[in-house]
Amino acid sequence: MLDAAALWYVAVSSVLTESALNLGVYLASVFRLNRINISIMNTPSNSLTSRREFLKTSALVGSVLAAPAILPGQLFTKENNDTLRVGLIGCGGRGSGAASQALNADKNVVLTAMGDAFEDQLQKSLQSLQKEHPETVKVTPEKCFVGLDAYQKVIDSGVDVVLLATPPGFRPLHLKAAVDAGKHIFCEKPMATDAPGIRSVLESVKAAKEKNLSLVAGFCWRYEAARREFYKLVHDGAMGDIRAIYATYYAGQVKPMPAASERPADMGDLEWQMRNWYNFSWLSGDGYVEQACHSVDKVAWALKDQSPLKAVAVGGRQTPNNQGNIFDHMFVVYEFPDEVRAFVGQRQVGNTYSDNSDYLMGSAGFGKIQGWSAPYIKGKENWRYKGPKSDMYQVEHNELFASIRSGKPINDGERMAHSSLMGIMGRMAAYTGQEITWEQAMNSQEKLVPDQLDWKMKLEISPIAMPGVTKLV
Repeated sequence: MLDAAALWYVAVSSVLTESALNLGVYLASVFRLNRINISIMNTPSNSLTSRREFLKTSALVGSVLAAPAILPGQLFTKENNDTLRVGLIGCGGRGSGAASQALNADKNVVLTAMGDAFEDQLQKSLQSLQKEHPETVKVTPEKCFVGLDAYQKVIDSGVDVVLLATPPGFRPLHLKAAVDAGKHIFCEKPMATDAPGIRSVLESVKAAKEKNLSLVAGFCWRYEAARREFYKLVHDGAMGDIRAIYATYYAGQVKPMPAASERPADMGDLEWQMRNWYNFSWLSGDGYVEQACHSVDKVAWALKDQSPLKAVAVGGRQTPNNQGNIFDHMFVVYEFPDEVRAFVGQRQVGNTYSDNSDYLMGSAGFGKIQGWSAPYIKGKENWRYKGPKSDMYQVEHNELFASIRSGKPINDGERMAHSSLMGIMGRMAAYTGQEITWEQAMNSQEKLVPDQLDWKMKLEISPIAMPGVTKLV
């Protein structure tokens, strides 16, 4: 089997001649077939590692092969003179940013449809995007969709790519609809707020693979150059075996819940909660799942996406939250095979110490990523990243659209679901005060998201969890 270096050499050489290009495509195809055989033969953890290495390598090869030409006849290949039409679902700040990055990722991409639950949010986003991208935002009034079914109308509007950026409680439903319709997808993190949602996401991931669709996750650090190099060295043994990881997500308060007196008299329960979505666990998953999931994802990355055996946690709410029901701090301890531990601290309280870092302890060294500074390793050989800086938000879209052009889809699906469930597992441990196993988290029947939503419905707010009282479902 060819390693990544060999494939890179073939890919670069392929730029020079058509025959080399054909050889590069052939070898990439052989590599894909070998990956399939490995996934069948190996254990689940090894399969996940093999799959991740394949995705990284094929994306690298695909981006180079796409540069000089695209071979005709490849499934889902798009010549660069074919316009890719993009639809945005969820027009908040992150959705607007994703749309802008999509339009910057390829010279022949246009935004043709937008959807949001609320008209004011959509129009605010549209005006901002039109100002930033006057030539490539081609959203007519007929392609502006508002309401609880706006996602489906965007998907059915004739787009090629959809950007999923609504509150994460809606993600499983929207992902399934996009995959069913055969669309390429950018899927913002996290991918669900409960275990039934994760199981739905995994089914959609499988279907996306069968349809040869690109599915890129919003776990953006995996697309950042310095951290890619750092974790590659970690995996290559630069620190020896990983023994422990401490990851922090200590920040200020995010989107505080307004007082009940600020709620308009004619605003229903559903709209009130959706307009303040971050404060409700069914919509956000809690701050640990919605934001600290980046730290959780980096823990998973360091350990090659191996599933934890179990987790215990402490957490609660210190600052008043009116009608909201999320914690404002948690500390989760994950146990992995061979007595490896990962510790993830999350706090979102005003006027407190801030830190967003990763500390890795190995049998032969230490690694550290402090905030946005250059990662470094003290080990068998000392190393500090000195390469170019990259905009990870832009890179994830660059690689998404390059994969569509090349006909070599990226599928981040399994690892994005895995990291999301790790976050949900930590929340379960904090909410209940119990030790939660991976199997308990995956098989939980607790369904936070209502099956049917209506603007006039009565939607009771679940009480905030009480460790020792709240039960695992």
